[in-house]
This record gives sequence, C-alpha cells and structure tokens, in this order.
Amino acid sequence: MTDVIYDCVVIGGGPAGLTAAIYLARYHLDVIVIDKGESRAATIPLSRNHAGFPDGISGLDLLCRMRAQAEKYGATLRQGSVVTIAKDGNVFSLRTAAGENVAARTVLIATGVFNRRPAMPEAMHHEAVARSLLRYCPICDAYEITDQRVAVIGTGNGGVNEAVFLRSFTEDVTLISPALEHELTAKHIARLKKYGIAIVNGPAECIDLHEKAISVRTSNGTMAFAAVYPALGSDIHSELAALLGAKRTDEGCVIVDCHQRASVKGLYAAGDVVLGLDQMSHAMGQAGVAATTIRNDLCDQAALLR
Repeated sequence: MTDVIYDCVVIGGGPAGLTAAIYLARYHLDVIVIDKGESRAATIPLSRNHAGFPDGISGLDLLCRMRAQAEKYGATLRQGSVVTIAKDGNVFSLRTAAGENVAARTVLIATGVFNRRPAMPEAMHHEAVARSLLRYCPICDAYEITDQRVAVIGTGNGGVNEAVFLRSFTEDVTLISPALEHELTAKHIARLKKYGIAIVNGPAECIDLHEKAISVRTSNGTMAFAAVYPALGSDIHSELAALLGAKRTDEGCVIVDCHQRASVKGLYAAGDVVLGLDQMSHAMGQAGVAATTIRNDLCDQAALLR
C-alpha cells in the first residue's frame, strides 16, 4: 500500500473521467486520473453536435483541452492501465500494469465501452473512421449524411433499430448482414419494409475505400455508400467493478443510483460504462453528478474538514 491516499481515483480519461477530475480538483480534492488512452472520443474526426462548438471540434482536441483544464486545477493525470482493485475497510487499493500501487478513499469508474468492428484491416479501419466513411454514432453525425446512400452492417434488434433511426435522415438505407444470412423475425422484416429499407444478406466483407465512398462486397455484389454504420454491439469495460462485487446489468453496465453511486460503498460510475445514452454530453453530465456526490459523501465522513 502506498503512503499517499487520494480522495478519489478516476479510472478512465475520456469525457466523463476528465469532467469528473475537473470538478473534483475544483472541490479541493486530491484526485488522480489513470487513463489507458483508448477513449472512443479520441477517434471522433469532428463533433458538430457538442454544445459550444458550432463549427465542430475533434475528439482529440476536446480531450486535450479537458486534460489541460484538469491539470490547471491540480488533478494528477497518469497514463496506465489498472489491472487489480480491492477494498480494505474504507480504502481502495489499485495496481497498474506497470506495477504502481495507488490508494484512494473513493473510486470513479469511467472506463466506457469498445465498439465491435467489421472485418477489415486495422489501418483501413482507422482511415475510414478518420475520413467519416465509417461511422459509429448516428445520434452524433447522421445529420451529415442527410439524403445520401447509407448502409448499416448489422442484424436483429440492433441492426434494425439503427437502420430505422437513419431512415429519418435519408430514404436510401440498406441493412447488410455481417454473417451469411440475417437473423430477422417476421416483425423485423415488416418494420424494415414499412420504412423502405433494403435488406441484403452478407457476409459483409472486402470493404474498400474510395475518394468519396466506401464499398462493401455482399451476396448482391459490391455496393458503394457515402457512409457505413456498424451496428455490431459493444463490449462494456466494467471488469474492475465486477472485481469489487458491484452489481451490473446482464449486458455488463454498472448499476448506479440517481447520484451515480454503485452498489459498493465508495464506488461510483459515469459515462458509457453506465446504462444510458452513449453521448459525450450525457457522460459529462453524469460525471458532474458523480463528482459532486463524491465530494458530499466524503464531507459527510468529515474527510474534507480543513
């Protein structure tokens, strides 16, 4: 156990984690952020629906500004990955992959999720995302594909729901199965037909990038689109909460109360690791609530008396 005991360890340096760090530091708390460096926000080429940036801001630029703001008010930022976590009495002990030990009175988990990707080379995937040919968030950026030809790679409830959501932006939507055949019920098919959404069997493979289009080879041949949205689900990074015995949903989201408290005393969660709208604004709002709850809970324990 280290001799230094922080008021809070924030695990994850995305919009939620950094917002919490800014709040906590300005509450005169000793806070450290341990960030693995894999925030989904970093992959956003240009966010145009983030309030205050009408001309857009890149995810990297936003995170850079938030890190600088957190450090300005005294937060400690550390690159690393937490591999173990335990609780002894009122103190949490964490160990990083680099062998560093960290202790804190409270822990905020803001580790987010990882989008499952279509089958394509990693370098091509990064280029497609950077060029906005491959998009993961229709809530964020479907406005930019208004009246263009769009595909969704997915099936079942997830694929159908995303295709229908996009249908309000463009009438040219195609749902492509990631596997050989779709997993669609009669109800799914009827809903897709109602909205004029084309149904194409897969497998979706051999994705190629062009100057202003992305093409996918399917059972119907090669088809080109202005953008493709993978709707393949995501993996929730809540393993550390599980190590502490915190309650989670069947999908793996950390269950919290209306103040972002998890079921383990002193443990909090915010952002995409919690069930809710996967949006930066939502994550940041949760983080503000969590940070304020942490401050108040510590104050109730007389831990903040100066």
